[in-house]
Parts: sequence; C-alpha cells; structure tokens
Amino acid sequence: QVQLVESGGGLVQAGGSLRLSCAASGSISSINTMGWYRQAPGKQRELVAVSGGSANYADSVKGRFTVSRDSAKNTVFLQMNSLKPEDTAVYYCYAYLRPAWKSWGDYWGQGTQVTVSS
Repeated sequence: QVQLVESGGGLVQAGGSLRLSCAASGSISSINTMGWYRQAPGKQRELVAVSGGSANYADSVKGRFTVSRDSAKNTVFLQMNSLKPEDTAVYYCYAYLRPAWKSWGDYWGQGTQVTVSS
C-alpha cells in the first residue's frame, strides 16, 4: 500500500504563514511528481503547486507559495506566505508515482484544512 500523509494545516490570520508537509510511504519504486491541490467549499479541486522536473504554480499563489521536495524522504512541502481568506480550503497532497507492484498512477492524501481569517 502507498500512503500520503499531510500535516501542518490550521487556522491563521490573513497575512500570516503556514507550512504544509506530506510524506509518501509504502513500497514505492519511483516518484515523478509531488505537489498540492486544494478544494474550497462549493468549488472544484484545483492545482496549487506541483514539483516534477520544474515547479508549476497556480496564478493565484505565485509569489506567495513555494513548493519544495526532499526526494530522499519522499516528502513535499508547501510554504504559504501572505495568506488570504480566499486561500481557505482543504489542501490535498498529490503524487504521481510507481509502486513496487504495479504501474504508474495518481495518489492522494486525505487532506488538511487551511483556514485564513480576515
């Protein structure tokens, strides 16, 4: 089994910062991409930032959020600065990886709530 476990969500005031972490565990042969999506109430899940060969960001977070990886530990981070109330959402860790026993696929964490108060 492969698991993605997030941590670091919470409540913060507008203008503040949070750092999310996500560790992938299990029998993993290789990871191509790791990153973050989010889903606000009543909205579709959207890409926030992903890191493969390079980092890609949603326009709404460019300059405020930074995605980084520790490939040796199969971990991805999301540093979120200058948070805004519109950043409030459940943040999901994402990975495109190949387990030891099957082919490449998409994997998701359980989600962590980020709430930004005004």
